[in-house]
Amino acid sequence: MSLLALEGVEVVREGRAILSLPRLEIHDREILAVVGPTGAGKSTLLRILHLLDRPEAGALSWRGERVPWPAPLALRRRISMTFQDPLLLSGTTYDNVAYGLSLRGENGDGAKRKVLDALRLFHVEHLARQRARTLSGGEAQRTALARALVLSPELLLLDEPFAALDAPIRKHLLEELRQAVRARGITCVYVTHEQGEAFSIADRIAVLRRGRLLQAGTPEEVLLRPHSRAVARFMQTGNILPGVVSRRTEAISEVTVGPRLLHSRTPLPEGTPVDACIRREEILVEAPGEASPAPGLNRFRGAVEAVVDLGSTMQLRIDAGIPGFPLQALITRRVAHDLSPRPRVEVPATFSAASVHLIPREGTPDDDV
Repeated sequence: MSLLALEGVEVVREGRAILSLPRLEIHDREILAVVGPTGAGKSTLLRILHLLDRPEAGALSWRGERVPWPAPLALRRRISMTFQDPLLLSGTTYDNVAYGLSLRGENGDGAKRKVLDALRLFHVEHLARQRARTLSGGEAQRTALARALVLSPELLLLDEPFAALDAPIRKHLLEELRQAVRARGITCVYVTHEQGEAFSIADRIAVLRRGRLLQAGTPEEVLLRPHSRAVARFMQTGNILPGVVSRRTEAISEVTVGPRLLHSRTPLPEGTPVDACIRREEILVEAPGEASPAPGLNRFRGAVEAVVDLGSTMQLRIDAGIPGFPLQALITRRVAHDLSPRPRVEVPATFSAASVHLIPREGTPDDDV
């Protein structure tokens, strides 16, 4: 069941549509991560979901009932929002978390219990009497989250809340947020440009680009079965090879890519122009002369063109005989230590037919994110 649904929503600024959504549903009690590059329309979408801006066209429905405009105060109070900047007021941490309740006329012992529970939920109860403007970045964001959840919202909107924080703090806060939202049965829309954050917290991921929804699905669907070249590139697939389905059997599509033949389990008719997508981490790189340790229908021998050190992993660019499209493979440092890959060394590259996702190619391929 959807908590909030958008139908035919159009937002126009200076004569240009900056958000155009034929349909988007926010499912009850789910965490939906919205990802996309700068200018994709993510913040505009949040303002629509928060019932702050009225779209030029389309309708919103809350639990199946159309939302009137202006939206009733009682409905808007079911929604809370937190931003990248915590926007804390002067006063103590306790005062900031209690502020929303006081605006609703809640000031008694019941309100005090709610505030303390919210502070404990994000582990800042020991800072209750500290001046909010003296908090660290992580403490301030925890306070902002407590301030949002103390109102018991049905829908929580988060606009890149951890973007300004260091990676270790982001990791802890993401886990705390996920647990808090799950425990309270809150529906959450989490906007971020960090794919890692999206995958660590979301039930579903929606990919926006230039105000349009390119794909919405489970993290696995978006990562492994992108609907378009733009989604594949944004998800850092690594290998997007143009080809044509040359033969189709019951279980396998054979794809001609330059002088090479790939095998895929994506069922498409013969003659279909496609982009063959293979994630970098799906390609197994072996030592020269070794047999493949795992079954794989695609196995090419090629020379290493370049080795890029990415920290915990290393990326190889391999000339596999597809002009203009070297294979990109991601390997661990342990594998790199064992193989000692370097330019001009020949290595076998193996990947299964299940690792090759085919996207039918229509029109021009110029849809970079």
